[in-house]
Amino acid sequence: MHNLIFCIIDKYDQNTLNNLKKRTSIIYRNYDNFNHENEILKIKKFCIKNKSKIYIANNISLAIKLKLDGIYIPSFNSDLSFLKKIKNLEVIGSAHNYKEIMIKKKQNVKTLFISPIFKIKKNKHFLDIYKFNLYSKMFNDNAIALGGINKKNIKKLSLTNSLGYASISLFKKK
Repeated sequence: MHNLIFCIIDKYDQNTLNNLKKRTSIIYRNYDNFNHENEILKIKKFCIKNKSKIYIANNISLAIKLKLDGIYIPSFNSDLSFLKKIKNLEVIGSAHNYKEIMIKKKQNVKTLFISPIFKIKKNKHFLDIYKFNLYSKMFNDNAIALGGINKKNIKKLSLTNSLGYASISLFKKK
């Protein structure tokens, strides 16, 4: 249990990458920078060396062009038309509530990031363990815990039926 670990990054940062355990998958999620092929290729090279997978958020064309492992479909993306374009890509995605979970099922998402499990600064609402487990059951227990995970509460994940966890800040050097 909890053997899948994902680091969500928005840029190539060697310090953050050096903090990762082997086989920690990377989700590149940068909605501001659209000219980032070289940065993604550096991350891909790191992933190959580290025996990790690399996913890109919301950019199927670039995932195909750069031969990435998969695509990350964020909670706000409810489009179904991309399904025709996917070839040999693993589809993962995120959701915050029942409605978004149902959309991710229609999008053929394989693994679902359910968030936020713990309290985060930008949102006073969070799921906690009971509701996370309920949502996870709706998605056949193919769920990853996301949101508010830190060194103090990471042990609480043993109370969930998650496949693992994902974080943005946990891996950054302070």
